[in-house]
Amino acid sequence: MAVHNPLRPSPDPDSLVSLGRRVLALEGEALSALASGLTESFARACHLLFDCKGRIVVVGMGKSGHIGGKIAATLASTGTPAFFVHPGEASHGDLGMITPEDVVLAISHSGETAEILTILPIIKRMGVRLLALTGAPASSLARQADVHLPVAVAKEACPLDLAPTASTTAALAMGDALAIALYETRGFTPEDFARSHPGGRLGRRLLVYIADIMHTGDRIPRVGVGASLPDALLEMTSKGLGMTAVVDDEERLCGIFTDGDLRRALNRGVDVYKVAVSDVMTRHPKTAVSDHLAAELVPLLRSHNISGLFVVDDKKRVVGALNMHDLLKAGVV
Repeated sequence: MAVHNPLRPSPDPDSLVSLGRRVLALEGEALSALASGLTESFARACHLLFDCKGRIVVVGMGKSGHIGGKIAATLASTGTPAFFVHPGEASHGDLGMITPEDVVLAISHSGETAEILTILPIIKRMGVRLLALTGAPASSLARQADVHLPVAVAKEACPLDLAPTASTTAALAMGDALAIALYETRGFTPEDFARSHPGGRLGRRLLVYIADIMHTGDRIPRVGVGASLPDALLEMTSKGLGMTAVVDDEERLCGIFTDGDLRRALNRGVDVYKVAVSDVMTRHPKTAVSDHLAAELVPLLRSHNISGLFVVDDKKRVVGALNMHDLLKAGVV
């Protein structure tokens, strides 16, 4: 355990910034060299993964295992089914998770990781294809792989050239390159991405439709076209949306009455007890249809400075209502 020496001066802030820049520069150089050295083996690796009928099983020990977990997660979230298996656990039962239709993606900087080499004969007997990411093209793992992708670096960012730093960054970046190449080859769409991320903001924006969040049935505030203004105010208040639809006998939308319309009527000196709602309502209001994405309403509401609207069918009959609060609650704003 490192022991703090109270007699040792605290590091100078400029020195710390300089050290950080040196590490980032070294890792940036490693990635530039990796990109420059990319060969046809990368295309073969992509084909191997693209043609996989099962799943991509990523294995790696230590720091390579942590990188492998992230690569598996990135592949899975971008349309390539994948998961991580710890090679040590694989020797004690987890090999049962691997099927002949899978592809194993093994990560080892040395290419001599004992736990990975131990399971290779079984994988080979099963007929599982092997993609290896190593920093040693002549290593045991690289020689046994169907496709080998070199991820060697000239130097680790660690001053002692020991701690896996630039090498793990290179492996991680290569995993990202594979995932995105497959992503684009498959024609992965934002909607596909959203289905893998339903809990995220992008997922909600691309998966939540107006029909999913609008108020329907008795929860829709509405009054007939001949209703008085007090009746409209009562309906608007009881439904809590700050507006009410004004409809004809066929439930077709004739207009909308809102808090803003009430303020404008009062400013004109209108006697609220003697006027019909149709005299002070907003005619030809903005409307929506139920099969559109809820997120599409956000720019509409903002650009027209309105807080809510009604949803109508193809005959202009009111079928729903929603406001900005409903969009906020649904997480699409």
